Amino acid sequence: MTKRTSAKYKLDRRMGENVFGRPKSPVNRREYGPGQHGQRRKGKLSDYGIQLRAKQKLKGYYGDITEKQFKKNYTQATAMKGDASQNLIGLLERRLDMVVYRAKFAPTIWAARQLVSHGHIRVNGVKCNIASRKVDVNDVVELGSKAQEMALVIEAQSLAERDIPDYVVPDGTSKVTFTRVPKLDEVPYPVRMEPNLVIEFYSR
Repeated sequence: MTKRTSAKYKLDRRMGENVFGRPKSPVNRREYGPGQHGQRRKGKLSDYGIQLRAKQKLKGYYGDITEKQFKKNYTQATAMKGDASQNLIGLLERRLDMVVYRAKFAPTIWAARQLVSHGHIRVNGVKCNIASRKVDVNDVVELGSKAQEMALVIEAQSLAERDIPDYVVPDGTSKVTFTRVPKLDEVPYPVRMEPNLVIEFYSR
């Protein structure tokens, strides 16, 4: 399981945006950055700074996955046919922990990762505890019987601030089918993501 290396809301404050779309995010109240220098006037970012920020935002949104894993996704995306930035989003959305999060089986991406790593998720009927596993089109992702009774899961399914996207099709409350790999404009990000800048960052 990837350790969360920074406080849950720190990314929101550093970016000045509600990256996860949470109602309790501190940027809803104060938009300046964290720490004693957070209220200083920000200088103009260089091209490198803009690209780095785009990478930090996208990487943070997917649960602050390790740099090694994130760069591996970039390498795969550039090796595939088509637009590398669209390929990158498709690969990130195919992560098992992300499909669990999109299915509203967990309230946060970190909780989704924990559900997977603790063996509560089945893919096509087989238990899987690897959060970074890529889900294929038409794979069925299902909650284990114990997980269906967890308060965390019940809370997630009642969350009003996000909907299940149409490429994750529910079958009842404990099973979903991943029907297709989404494009950037189909992914329900609460804020604007710029994967093209991430591609530029790594290809420097």
